[in-house]
This record gives sequence, C-alpha cells and structure tokens, in this order.
Amino acid sequence: MEPRTAIASPPEATVDPSPLENARRQLSSAITALGYDQDLHRVLATARRELTVSVPLRRDDGRTELFTGYRVQHDFARGPAKGGLRFSPGVNLDEVRALAMWMTWKCALLDVPYGGAKGGVTIDPRNYSQRELERVTRRYTSEILPIIGPEKDIPAPDIGTDEQNMAWMMDTYSVNAGYTIPGVVTGKPVHIGGSLGRASATSKGVVFIALAALRQAGTDPARSSAAVQGFGKVGSGAAAFLAEAGVRVVAVSDQYGAVHDPSGLDIPGLQDHVRRTGSVAGWPQAEPMDPDCLLELDVDLLVPAAVEGVLTEHNAPRVRARLVVEGANGPTTAAADEVLAARGITVVPDILANAGGVVVSYFEWVQANQAYWWTAAEIDERLERRMLTAWQNLLEVSTARGLTLREAATVTAVERVAQAHLTRGLYP
Repeated sequence: MEPRTAIASPPEATVDPSPLENARRQLSSAITALGYDQDLHRVLATARRELTVSVPLRRDDGRTELFTGYRVQHDFARGPAKGGLRFSPGVNLDEVRALAMWMTWKCALLDVPYGGAKGGVTIDPRNYSQRELERVTRRYTSEILPIIGPEKDIPAPDIGTDEQNMAWMMDTYSVNAGYTIPGVVTGKPVHIGGSLGRASATSKGVVFIALAALRQAGTDPARSSAAVQGFGKVGSGAAAFLAEAGVRVVAVSDQYGAVHDPSGLDIPGLQDHVRRTGSVAGWPQAEPMDPDCLLELDVDLLVPAAVEGVLTEHNAPRVRARLVVEGANGPTTAAADEVLAARGITVVPDILANAGGVVVSYFEWVQANQAYWWTAAEIDERLERRMLTAWQNLLEVSTARGLTLREAATVTAVERVAQAHLTRGLYP
C-alpha cells in the first residue's frame, strides 16, 4: 500500500472580533482591575431588557416589506436609559447590545444621570422615500412604546436617522398619550422642543477633546495635521471645527471614497460639494485616495468618525498618527488597542471623545422637563466645561493607576455603575 500524501488544509480566515466581543472584553478588563466578583460581572455584562420587533412597511407602490427592529436597554441603575436609533442594513442584535453597553459607560463617565440603551432597524434608508421612512419610524415607535418614555428610555438620532425621525417618534408617542411630550426623544428640531447646539454637539465634543489632547501631548493645534475618517454628521462637523481651530485637515473619507491634500482641504468647499453630490468622491480640488489608506497617513491626529471596528490588529501596525480621537462608537478593536499602546500611540476612547451628543441630549431633556430654553452660548459653555472636566479626571485616573486612557475611562465608568447597583441592592 502506497503511503498517503498529507493534504494541507487551507489557512482559516482571520475574523475580527464583533463589537459585542470588544465591549465585553473591555468590561472584563475593568472588572479585573476593580477586583469585582463574577456575580457582579455577569450583571454588568448582561442587558437588563431587550426587545425585538417586526416592522412592516407599506411601500409607495402598494407592496409590503418586513424589517426587524431592536431596542436594548443595557442598564438603568443611574437613571433612565438613553441611546440613539440607527437605520442601517448592518444592524443586528449583538451590535445594538454592544452600543447600548458603551452608552452606559459613556453616561457614567460624563456623570450624566442616565443608563445606556440603543435601537436600530435593519434597513438601508437610501433605498426608501421620505414617506416610507416616516412609516417605518412611526411603526417602529409604536412597537417599542411600552418601554420608552421621558422617565424610562429616551431615543436620539444615530447613523441613518436625524431630527426628522425624532419628530416623528415624538409625535407618535404623544398622539398615543393624548398630549405633547417633548422629553420622550432628544435631537428634535428646535421649533418643537429641541435644543440649540444639539446637531453639532458630538462634533464639538470631539474637537474640544482633540485640541486638549494635542496640547497635553505638547503639540500646538495650529501647527498640527489631521485626517478624518467618515464625513457624516460627526466627521463633517469635526473636520470643520478642527479647521476653524487652525488644524490642517489633510484628508477625509466617506463610504464612497476619500480625498487628500497635504496642504489642507477647503472644508466648507468640500461640505458644499457633498451637499450637491452626496459624497466626497469626485471633488476636483483634492486628489482621490484609497479610503483605507487614510487611516495610515502620517498625521498628528486621526479621527475615526464612521463606524465600529475600522482599526484592527491588521492595520494598527501601519497607523502613523500620534493621537487617535474616536468620533465613532467602537472604531478600535481590543487587539488594535494593544498594538497602538505598544507603539506609543495615544487613543482617546469613544466613551469620552464622542460624548458631546449625549451631554447636550441631557441638556435638551432638562430643558424639555422645565419648559425653559437655554441660549446657544450657554449650551456651548456647559458642554465644553463638562467635556474638559471629564478629560482632566480621566488623565488623573490614568496617571494614578498606570492605565491607558481607555482602561481608565472604562474603569471609572464601570465603578460608578457598579456602585449604583451595590448601593441600591438587589430586589427582592
């Protein structure tokens, strides 16, 4: 009998960890650092409430389509749940679970009296008319009515949704209650109870932190360069505010392409191009580039402001920015964090950097409950003070405990939530 020839198996494809795996890994590290037991760990790792709903849509042509929607309330030990609603074809339950958990830590880190929540519908809003999106929003709202409310869970805009979606949500909730309840959502249009400054709050918060981090590193913002990945609600505003502060924004990207100019982009001109065409691609005043290459540019500041999981163990070794400030939720995987830390690259975590939105959402909720509205200057001043106070506290914890900024942020937030659980006790 002839000997058999061994056949080599093809190498298994490397799969990057999911957002939920990253979120749980961050929590586990914080639990270990704080010395909490596994019973408390399980409580904090598990969402308090999850709702999956079907969302039927009557199309404009009479056909019916069916979508799936989610609302996850991760924790509400410190106050009502709070979190955005996204319309995206990639939405799934595990993603929403991760985002809800990060919202819990974000609210705790900024000392906002909320717990974390998140919602989503698995739909690509670009493929549907405005009237169809209104029907989806209203039907989704009606399906989750039992678990939302100004004292229960307060949604806000996220990827694929905006202030108009929030107006429809508020109206649907109010019609069912029989009277207007502006505090049920945040991120509404100003003329129906929204707050001045809410639309730009996340972008401004990112820039407040980015400028402080540059100065902390000994870099003059007016002599620094930046690349912004994502040119939507957060990235576009962040690029504009960075440019106003004197930072040279040399590259931006969106899902369709990227543009690059080493001398600095004309951000207002690029914003006008995007309003006309829907994308940064094709802008004649800059050179096109591979969007993936933007993450590896030699710049002082990198702002990933699109979606989760874009900085991984595969591209982290090629990142050349000295500072990463996370405008998106979960853009850096746990493995990438380790690589960047080993290379001396500072990462300012999302639960601080992009918390401006939830801070001004909190201001909007307070104003709605009081029926008394603040000026734009008051909003900006209170936002900047809240963000920079959290930044200074984070630096102190990081130095005192010998932790990275993400580790320090997660430890601080988890400790505050855990204290709320332990103080309230377990019922019954």
